[in-house]
Amino acid sequence: MITYIDVFVPAFGLLALGALLKRRLLQEEAIWAGIERLVFWVLMPALLASAIASVDLATLPLGRMAAAIWLALVAGAVVSVGLARLLALPHGTMTSVLQGGIRFNNLMGFAVTGGLYGAAGTALGAVATGLIVPCVQVVTTLAFALGGEPGRRLRPLRIARQVLLNPLILGCLVGFAAAALGGLPPGVKPLMRALGQAAIALGLLCVGAALTPGALLARPGLQAATCAIKLGLMPLLILLLGRALGLDALSLGVALVFMALPTATTSYVMARAMGGDAPLMAALTTTEHLLAVVTLPLWIALLGLGPG
Repeated sequence: MITYIDVFVPAFGLLALGALLKRRLLQEEAIWAGIERLVFWVLMPALLASAIASVDLATLPLGRMAAAIWLALVAGAVVSVGLARLLALPHGTMTSVLQGGIRFNNLMGFAVTGGLYGAAGTALGAVATGLIVPCVQVVTTLAFALGGEPGRRLRPLRIARQVLLNPLILGCLVGFAAAALGGLPPGVKPLMRALGQAAIALGLLCVGAALTPGALLARPGLQAATCAIKLGLMPLLILLLGRALGLDALSLGVALVFMALPTATTSYVMARAMGGDAPLMAALTTTEHLLAVVTLPLWIALLGLGPG
């Protein structure tokens, strides 16, 4: 019990502190926007690169882990889009349901897996991020692109450029390349590790600052259905697929944590910039983070995937 308290109180406590700081001490939007850019463009890529570079890729069940994660994401995307079609939602609203159904808050994932499994959890969390981010980016970018004006041409090169220039993907690519070459060079390794250590705390503070409690009452039925997909169906799918594919306990535990996470707060930015339903996205982001306070510890505790 103490272990779980030590894992989850820091993660969710940082969210609460971020919300408090935004409302009481650091109320200027520009401050948080600057920290978010720092985390997204510098600190998170450094965390991913340093964590992945420390992994011996030859010892990982990379193929099976990728298969389980990608199959779960595709299934989650199909269910999310199917829900939107069943309810005859407009395209912009559908994209927000899709983002709420399959995107994830990787900063919380690193906080939890690092607390549960130590350095091995952080490293495998980086690998999981390297598998999830490209898939999610392709699916959501395609979803937005396919909803443009009638007759608008789909531009594969533009979509590929958006995916490949994502700083998180670049960080993963650097990490995989370094791991294949034996790790980061001296001097660079501790520098990247130091930058990465700052990512989790600052990032979770930003997540807490971005949550909007006033949006909770908007379209409760649709929110409930989307939350059920993200916080219930997705971890169940990864559990079933991971066991069917024979993933070891550590790989399955990390994959489960990342698939059970609430949606990314950047989903709101993407919805606002690309014609999605931004108010619904803000509501889903807040609701999923509040519900994850209960659902995430339950998935780990009830399924016996705690510290080994």
